[in-house]
Amino acid sequence: MGNESSSSSNYPGERRTAASSASAPQQSTQRSAQQSSVPPGAYSVPGNPNRRANQQFYVTVPRGVRPGHEFPVLAGGHQLMVRCPAGVRTGDRIVVSAPNRRGTEAYMATVPPGIGPGDQFPVLVNNQQMMVTCPPGVGPGMQVRIMVPSQPQRQAPQPSSSPFGDTMYEVVVPQGVRPGQPFALIANGQRVMVTCPQRAAPGQKIQFRLPIQMSNEEIQSIKLNYEKEGWTRCLTTELNFVWLRQEKAGAGGASTPAQDAAADPENSRITRDKIEKVAFVRQLKPNPSAPGGFEVALVPAQEATMSTLVNGRSLAQDLARHVSAPFATKETWFRGQVANLLVPWEEGHMRVNVRRENLLVDAMEAFESIKKEDMRKTFRFEFQNEPGIDAGGVAREFFQLTSEALFNPDHALFSYSAINQMCMQVNPMSGFCNEEHLRYFHFCGRLLGKALLDRQIVNAHLVQNLYKMLLAWPVLVSDLESLDADVHQNLMKLLDLEDVSVVDLDFTASVNAMGEHKEEELKPGGANCTVTNDNLEEYLSLQCKYRLLTRVSEQVKHMLLGFYDVIEEPLLSVFDFQELELLLCGLPDIDVSDWKQNSEYTGEYDKKGASHKVCKWFWEVIEEEFNVEQRARLLQFTTGTSGVPASGFAMLQGNDGNIRKFTVNSITKSSSIFPRAHTCFNRIDLPLYDNKKELKKYLTLAIQMECTGFDID
Repeated sequence: MGNESSSSSNYPGERRTAASSASAPQQSTQRSAQQSSVPPGAYSVPGNPNRRANQQFYVTVPRGVRPGHEFPVLAGGHQLMVRCPAGVRTGDRIVVSAPNRRGTEAYMATVPPGIGPGDQFPVLVNNQQMMVTCPPGVGPGMQVRIMVPSQPQRQAPQPSSSPFGDTMYEVVVPQGVRPGQPFALIANGQRVMVTCPQRAAPGQKIQFRLPIQMSNEEIQSIKLNYEKEGWTRCLTTELNFVWLRQEKAGAGGASTPAQDAAADPENSRITRDKIEKVAFVRQLKPNPSAPGGFEVALVPAQEATMSTLVNGRSLAQDLARHVSAPFATKETWFRGQVANLLVPWEEGHMRVNVRRENLLVDAMEAFESIKKEDMRKTFRFEFQNEPGIDAGGVAREFFQLTSEALFNPDHALFSYSAINQMCMQVNPMSGFCNEEHLRYFHFCGRLLGKALLDRQIVNAHLVQNLYKMLLAWPVLVSDLESLDADVHQNLMKLLDLEDVSVVDLDFTASVNAMGEHKEEELKPGGANCTVTNDNLEEYLSLQCKYRLLTRVSEQVKHMLLGFYDVIEEPLLSVFDFQELELLLCGLPDIDVSDWKQNSEYTGEYDKKGASHKVCKWFWEVIEEEFNVEQRARLLQFTTGTSGVPASGFAMLQGNDGNIRKFTVNSITKSSSIFPRAHTCFNRIDLPLYDNKKELKKYLTLAIQMECTGFDID
């Protein structure tokens, strides 16, 4: 990136040197010495005010010009004399800088037929007609350069009075209307007054903006349907998103377990079907008395709200248009939105200097020292005592190595998921091992947000409930499985008991704190409250809230605050939690032949294995018809993550930490027309389809619609 070499700086030890080939070794030595004297940290580099004042142009050295000779060039509409540098020959291209003279602008005009020297002819420039005098020695068909006063610098558009923005309209100025005079017209079914702008004349087209007005009915009709886990985002008249559960076709509409019990008092017992409807969404709210000024908690999904405003404008309509689009289209829209958040290079950038041998500490201290408003500036990374210039490669290495160190379980900030050691979860005991652990979690959020902003890839996959926390997506009781598979299994067994009180449970949670067994109350007086059939739903909900968030609430809160220092929360609403993983971790390079070679088969597929006709169709669809994104989604569907072990599919692990290869199991179409996944065992239940087209149809729907680990029937 050439920007860096031309900017002025207050970076400690940095000096600008004359550019010549003879001084290159000296420059390298000076730069190395400068880097070694610069302490680790983040340094703000002010912008170059002259950068916009000058323009750079490529110029070809004309024939007959030798080094030291001057020759004329036309740059930026102005004639300049340029001295040919040493070592440059005829035909070579050189870069020249010309002042950006904002007072006038140069245009080329063609002399019309019948015009001779001294004659005048009309020219239309910037919708303004002017008379030009033909200069001596110029005739018809020849081009002349004319200088026109620059138009006033374009002002930033005024903020719209509507949170939905403005609509642009075009109208022809009526006859008899002069500049500055208002005239009436009908636009969008309403009568408006428009003032004729300067330099506009009758018959010319002008443009104007009108705020977008929407009725309450139109606002409430905006929905974000993800077709995943049965949850949809709806818009309120306060321009906030709320969650609504949509039942599957034929299920009779949306409901909650409490509503089911009220509708059928005789069948008020909580069941596995009903527990799937229990969902919570993390709510991050300001609280001056809480550490960090915010508090985070899980609230019932239907009660959670999230603003849709970014810089005073609601993104609800844009989000609704793009939420059902392909992943690549969503990403393109997202990149266009975050580009508006970036601070231009000319307004300054940040230099981050770190020691390779002390990378994690240096990176944390550097990121935490940066002001929130500077997180959206361009970052330039340097490893101390290394002469590399960050043109993109150093940044990639920084994010790769730093994320690898941050999520290393040896640092006790994160630990492996209970069902997949490719995924990391927050370590509840992080505070026992590191008294500054909350600073590290805030740094973690900033690192992930900055990576997303700058299109960098992090070397870590998270458990699904953490992606859901970042998106404010409903978390379910089933999400406990990735944190503690045994606890989840034991809780689900309670649903099969006729009388749960025989187990003699109370409202406490058993936790292991650094080898010490503790009982934590799930609610005040929980140790004295017995679990019964009547309060089983409350018990399961409190267990879910405690294990998913309460015990790690401070870590998650600081991580969220750091992330939103960089990325505006509403922008992420266009993605689901699986797509967020693909954004942060990148699309994996999946070796389909290795995947196929290290797969096992059960049921009707056991005897013939990959030679069974349904299995052959399965692998043909993956290899020949699925793109990279669809393969990654299939991997997420069956294993819980898009990550592939470094040693390949032969080292795929199950929930017990042992090798558990990818398994294709047969089921009948009558039991389920869709494939089903069991992420604990890396297994996909593949129906016995009649043809390849049918297999592709339902497999594609399954990986797009439903979340990992859930049946679709």
